[in-house]
Amino acid sequence: MVAPSARELLLRVFYAVLMSASLWAGSASAQVIDFESNGLHYQAMTRDGVTVTFAKLPPRIANYSIVQVTVTNGSPVSWSVRPEDFTFYRQDGASIRATNADVVIRSLLDHASKSDVVKLEVLYEASIYALPPDYRSTAGYERRREQAMTIAVNAKFKAAAAASAITLVPTKLKPGESTDGAVFFFNREKLFGPGRLVVNTAGENYQFDVFPDVLLKAK
Repeated sequence: MVAPSARELLLRVFYAVLMSASLWAGSASAQVIDFESNGLHYQAMTRDGVTVTFAKLPPRIANYSIVQVTVTNGSPVSWSVRPEDFTFYRQDGASIRATNADVVIRSLLDHASKSDVVKLEVLYEASIYALPPDYRSTAGYERRREQAMTIAVNAKFKAAAAASAITLVPTKLKPGESTDGAVFFFNREKLFGPGRLVVNTAGENYQFDVFPDVLLKAK
């Protein structure tokens, strides 16, 4: 085998650097898509085939601010998604990590009224049905609701079933699968305020700029 010349080595290094820069630019240039549906303002971003979509939900229940989330796995590998992948960063530097699903469900049962849970359920269903018609959840609210209602034998169990169906739970998505759910941020203030929603999931980092009542494209 003939050893490569110094020129060939330099060319290889040049093309390697060029390819690396191209890949980095492709990842960094992922665009946020904004759209409105049923009175909600959504943002969506796709990285390496995995799409994260979210919208702020109006009600604040049991000291939680809430966002509706959908995650679609269009990549060739399986990925796990969980509420703790979502963190909201305020402009003052403080951060709020989304609360664990089990903690949220217990908190809703202990501190939220039945009417609060019903109101959230109605709003969530309306938000899901307002998503684009090509969205098909394979492991989301509809499936969780069907499973939960089979064991709902009284009012308390029905409330628990509704809470567990709405809340995004840890889910492993195979290629082509998708999930949705509400993500809860413990927040004693009435509004999120301006800041940034950061989602670390599927081996990628998604960043969305969030402003009160206005969602702008991520940088």
